[in-house]
Amino acid sequence: MPKDNALQKIESHEKLCRIMQKQTHDKIAKLEKQINRIESILLVSVGALITGMAYVIINITIKVL
Repeated sequence: MPKDNALQKIESHEKLCRIMQKQTHDKIAKLEKQINRIESILLVSVGALITGMAYVIINITIKVL
């Protein structure tokens, strides 16, 4: 009987670990999607900023010349 009880506890623990591992994997996947979204937004924002600054610089140099 003690072996059956120990085996049952081990199996129960392994099942819990598998569930927690899946939850962790799902959370990591969700975070990865969010990070990719933020990276895209950041790249578009930086591109817009660089374009705007280039426009300002070109206009200033045209007025100076």
